[in-house]
Amino acid sequence: DPTVEQVMPYGIDYVQAPQVWEAGATGDGVKVCIIDTGFDIDHEDLYGLSVEGYSQVDDNWAHDGYGHGTHVAGTITALDNDVGVIGVSPGKVDLFIVKIFDDAGEWVPQARASNLMAAAEMCADNGAKIISMSLGGSSKAKPEELTFEALYEEGILSVAAAGNGASDKDHYPASYDSVVSVGAIDSTYTVADFSQFNDQTELAAPGVGVLSTVPFVPDSWLFVDGQAYAGQPMDYSPYGTATGPLADGGRCLETGDWEGQVVLCERGDATFYDKVMNVQNSGGVAAVVYNNEPGLFGGTLGKKGDYIVALTMSQEDGQAALAYVGEEATVQSSEPVPGDGYEAWGGTSMATPHVSGVAALLWSANRHWTNAQIREAMVITAMDLGDEGWDPYYGYGLVQAYDALQYLESLGPGQGKGPKGP
Repeated sequence: DPTVEQVMPYGIDYVQAPQVWEAGATGDGVKVCIIDTGFDIDHEDLYGLSVEGYSQVDDNWAHDGYGHGTHVAGTITALDNDVGVIGVSPGKVDLFIVKIFDDAGEWVPQARASNLMAAAEMCADNGAKIISMSLGGSSKAKPEELTFEALYEEGILSVAAAGNGASDKDHYPASYDSVVSVGAIDSTYTVADFSQFNDQTELAAPGVGVLSTVPFVPDSWLFVDGQAYAGQPMDYSPYGTATGPLADGGRCLETGDWEGQVVLCERGDATFYDKVMNVQNSGGVAAVVYNNEPGLFGGTLGKKGDYIVALTMSQEDGQAALAYVGEEATVQSSEPVPGDGYEAWGGTSMATPHVSGVAALLWSANRHWTNAQIREAMVITAMDLGDEGWDPYYGYGLVQAYDALQYLESLGPGQGKGPKGP
């Protein structure tokens, strides 16, 4: 249970946040605007922050029925307390929330560009220095592009997700010149297989298996021999229960002799969809995919379909459950219940707030630095990954807060431009 003891998600170290805290820059007082699904104001790891907001959807920006905005907020600023996780700027930034998605995570209404322009302008009107947008779409709109250009000229730094389409298609607002486009890497510093790659990718940040705050607690389990192991329903898999003998499927890379059984599968070497379908096509009644590295993770079957019950589980719990192979097991997959939860999610949406948080750390060291200087520093000092120099998958590389801070402190007054693209 992550609430027993605070953990530091790997991304916080990867972007050098702790080194910058030690140097005295914590993001204190810098205002970050999050345009998303709202914010769980009562979450134990986000409680008591300096936060205001506005909702385009309903009257309650401080409610997040979907969880996406709360997850983003946790990566930026989850408190340094003794529970849950810790953010890039732990409890220090001021937040302004603009809720533009409903509880299903959908745009409401469908006039996307005008909604986003209004949201971004509201961020600026309420004093935000950084606009964090874990969102986007494929259509470019000239008025929207001009809005973000004007905000950049005003001194605001806009940061957005490069997109999860695994293609070279542009993704907006990230692909506007005035916006920092962020791609996703995993804990091995490898670009995520979903991360979009195009000539606007500027920076990379952790976006696979990112543990952060959510406004609900899972209520899904594997029960065997009196033990209860917590699980997480895979996206698109059904809720329900299934009972049968527990089987060890290895990595479930092919079908097996699993008729009527609950099958444990280790993560790796195949998609979650392929693993679950191998179990299903073998007559298995449920699939439980456990991690191949420590910790929790979220999984998806990728598309709607008629599936058996499928959960993800931590490596520790999955390995422990292997001791009970052959025993009768029950898998329960249920809708999460409201509460102070933590989940590991993936997406360029999860990479984006790492960069937003780093920008806040840097700005808190010196309010006189410009948005162009902050941006230039993050680009010039990024850890080069992939092909040497800029490339479309990683941009200039993994954002490095401490190296960027040292670069900025070496600048004379008035220096710095702010490059974009190759």
